[in-house]
Amino acid sequence: MWGSAHRLGRAPAICLDGPVTQLTPEQAPRFASDRSSTYGIIVAAFCSLLLISNIAATKGITFTVPVLGDINTDGGFILFPLTYIIGDVLSEVYGLKATRRAIAMGFVMSALASLTFLFVIKMPGSAFYENQDSFEAVLGPVWQIVVASLAGFAVGQFLNSYVLVKIKERTHEKHLWARLLGSTVVGEFFDTLIFCSIAAGVIGITTGGDFVNYVFYGFIYKCAVEVVLLPVTYRVIAWMKKRENYFA
Repeated sequence: MWGSAHRLGRAPAICLDGPVTQLTPEQAPRFASDRSSTYGIIVAAFCSLLLISNIAATKGITFTVPVLGDINTDGGFILFPLTYIIGDVLSEVYGLKATRRAIAMGFVMSALASLTFLFVIKMPGSAFYENQDSFEAVLGPVWQIVVASLAGFAVGQFLNSYVLVKIKERTHEKHLWARLLGSTVVGEFFDTLIFCSIAAGVIGITTGGDFVNYVFYGFIYKCAVEVVLLPVTYRVIAWMKKRENYFA
C-alpha cells in the first residue's frame, strides 16, 4: 500500500476572480492518488458504460407521457447518465487530471469499437450467415453515434469536471451537493446539445420540433437522474475517500 504522502495530491493553485496565486496546503483542495486499484476499476466501469450507451443509442425511442405528450430519446438514455455520476466521483476523489485520463481512455475504446464494427461489416459473410442486413443496420451507424458521443462528451465531461474542481477550490470539503449538481447542469447541457445535434439525423429525427424535444427532455432527464441518485453518489464518494485514506 502507498502511504498517505503518496496517495494524496494537491490541485494547482488557481484563483477564480484574480491573478494566479499560491494556495497554502490548508487552502488547496485534496485529491487521492490515481495509482490505486480502485481508480482502475472505476475507469473500467466508466468505459464499459460509455461503450454500451453508444451502441444502444443507435435506436430512436419515443415515449408518450400524459400531459407532456411524446418524448423523443434514444437507447443510450438508460445508462449514459451514469457516466456523468462516475465522472463526478472521479473528479471529486481524484481530481481533474485523473478524470481527463479516464475520458481519454473512454474515447480510445469507443473509437476502437466503432472501427471494429465497420471492419466486420465490410468483411465477406459466410454462406450460412443470414443477418448481414440486420447487423449492418444496428452497428453500422455506431461510428456516427461515437462521433456525436465523443464531441459532446469531450466538451460536457471536461466542463463537468472543471466546474466541480473549481467549486471545490472555493468550498473545499463542504457543499458537495453544490459541486455535483452545478457541474452536472453545465456539463450535461453542452453534452446533450452537441450530441443531439449530430445524432438526431442518425436515429431519424428530422423536424425542428422533434429536435428541440430531443434536446430538452434529454437534458432534463439526465439532470433528474443525478438528483435522484445524489444520496447514492454521496455514499460512494464517502466510501472511496475512506478507502483511499483521503483524510489521512
